[in-house]
Amino acid sequence: MTAVACFYHAPVSAFSSRALHINPNSECRRRRGNIGRFDEAPQTIKRAYSTKRFSSILPIESIHSISSVISDVSTSFPINLDITRDEAEALAGPFFGLSLFPYLAFLYLLDVPENDTPKGVTVGFATCLLFVFLTIPAAIGAQVMYGVSLADSDWLHGSAESLLTVTNLVTVLSFRQALAGKDEQLKMVESGNSIAAMPLSATSYDPMVKLVTGLTALAGLTALVPIVLGPEVHTPYLGGFLDFPKDLITFGNPEPDNALTVGCWIIHISSLVEFLVAMGFAWRWADVVGNEKWKGLTWGLIPLHTSGITACTYHLFYNQIPILVPLQAFLTCVGNITAAFAAYRIAISNGWKVPEFLSSYIEASSMEGEHLLPPNSKADESASLIGFEDLGEALSEDNDYTFLIKLFLGCAGASYLLKYGELLFDFPFDANISLGFAFIAVPSILNALKWYKRSQDPSFEGWF
Repeated sequence: MTAVACFYHAPVSAFSSRALHINPNSECRRRRGNIGRFDEAPQTIKRAYSTKRFSSILPIESIHSISSVISDVSTSFPINLDITRDEAEALAGPFFGLSLFPYLAFLYLLDVPENDTPKGVTVGFATCLLFVFLTIPAAIGAQVMYGVSLADSDWLHGSAESLLTVTNLVTVLSFRQALAGKDEQLKMVESGNSIAAMPLSATSYDPMVKLVTGLTALAGLTALVPIVLGPEVHTPYLGGFLDFPKDLITFGNPEPDNALTVGCWIIHISSLVEFLVAMGFAWRWADVVGNEKWKGLTWGLIPLHTSGITACTYHLFYNQIPILVPLQAFLTCVGNITAAFAAYRIAISNGWKVPEFLSSYIEASSMEGEHLLPPNSKADESASLIGFEDLGEALSEDNDYTFLIKLFLGCAGASYLLKYGELLFDFPFDANISLGFAFIAVPSILNALKWYKRSQDPSFEGWF
């Protein structure tokens, strides 16, 4: 979760000649009215279909009805959405490059002393920069060694993306510990006892820096071990030990060579879920510290979550829809800007002063202190579960270890369902742009509407 975003899925396109999420084997040249034609599909998909073809086994009428609406709009859209790999690279690069600057502003504004932001939370968000810059050599390696994008080399892809999970994990754990500490302090105040100290992760950078260091070293091993063993382009992440034996998968459509392994899917899905949990924690933090501007951070992170959905949708369609790469880059850039603005509002509300050299450009005085409320106890908060973002609240009685185990098991189950369940359908092999947009738009709209409803009615329980 974070703003440069937790879902800074393909930043290398800003620094190298290849975007991370483009399938270099893709030869799709879908003409309007012929979206998803088999004879124009990527070679990896053609090979899968050459041995066996199925009609749809399960209906997806509801999604198709939404995609048909999007398709009607896209046919009259003034911009051509059916772009080539090179065009996608050219469009995505500037957005990913520019998005770094608002993210740096976000980190600075979030960590100003006036905000009293838990130090571990800042470390978690800052770790996203580590993910960004360490992903660059992985993407270059995929291109140099195999002539493919990072997304099409599972062992490199999984190792790089695991750093994103580290980012989100550290942020969630830090927020969780800080909230528990605040709850304990409020209970002691109400009972007339002396206030307990906050957890070390809330007052010092050191614990989470050490955790990041250890987890990053572990992620590095997942890349170094295959290098020693002589990996091929489609060598599975972690040896594919979580995958079912291919001989057992006798149902549905044959799986393409560039399909994600279960381990790689777990990384992507856990990042989405952890991001939502962190958004929920930011919303709760506003109640606990009595500063409604923290809820603005939840709103500011929504485009970044949509960026993550876009990345997963790209993989759902086996990396066949190039337009999703610049779309993700655009959402990342927008999300970093909105997150930075949210952090600015928090800082101003807490009494931070704009530096003199910027004061002539920014009028801040009207925003100071207007929203501050007395801190609320846990019992006074809106505790209704409204979705994945409240998993932290639902599992608040668990310690950090059992919390993470339950989170992993849930994401693993979803990964198995997604990886093998999509083989029962034809649509992932069709590279249908409209359907891809539908898979992004529907959950994103529901997510935004859910937070709006919750802001209007704290008892609203949501849809997911």
